[in-house]
Amino acid sequence: MNWYRITDLGDAAVTLPLALTTALWLLQADGWRAALRWVSCLAAGAAAVLASKLLNAGCGMALESFDMRVISGHAMLSAAVWSVFLALLLRGIRPAWRGGGLVLGLALATLICLSRVLLGAHTPAEVVAGWLLGAAIAGWVVRACARAPLRLGRGVIAGAALLGLCTVAYGRHAPLQQIIWHYSPYYAQVICYQGG
Repeated sequence: MNWYRITDLGDAAVTLPLALTTALWLLQADGWRAALRWVSCLAAGAAAVLASKLLNAGCGMALESFDMRVISGHAMLSAAVWSVFLALLLRGIRPAWRGGGLVLGLALATLICLSRVLLGAHTPAEVVAGWLLGAAIAGWVVRACARAPLRLGRGVIAGAALLGLCTVAYGRHAPLQQIIWHYSPYYAQVICYQGG
């Protein structure tokens, strides 16, 4: 199995555009509260991942006893974004199926997490932390969005458009990690405790 192909499904180049269009889908189907809930939860999860990466890259902070340096962004985004997307897609077919979409999304995220560990990008603790954070976000958002879209056609069209977007973005890599490492000497002076 080519694990790079699996791991690319969790890259921010795929998941962030999917998350944005999912927010628009939620806005149309469920209203502004659902879309705001989704964006806010995902932003909070991304902030936790970013904080862990800034503290590690800039300050060298890590939880050595847990073999954890950072929270995996691939794991968090995969568990949150794919789960919400698949839950919305399946509830458009039958409202009761949204739980199945959530489970499918979490299963895909688990496979992406495994790819990150096998490729040496993260430790098991890092992907578990990211998966749990993303799963909590997805579970809360999907549970709060109980209404089904008004017509099946809209859900199928939106789902096809989102999958098309993923096809265009698949294989590309967002340079977020490189940006964090490049600028770490600058922000380290501000956020790291220097002692004395």
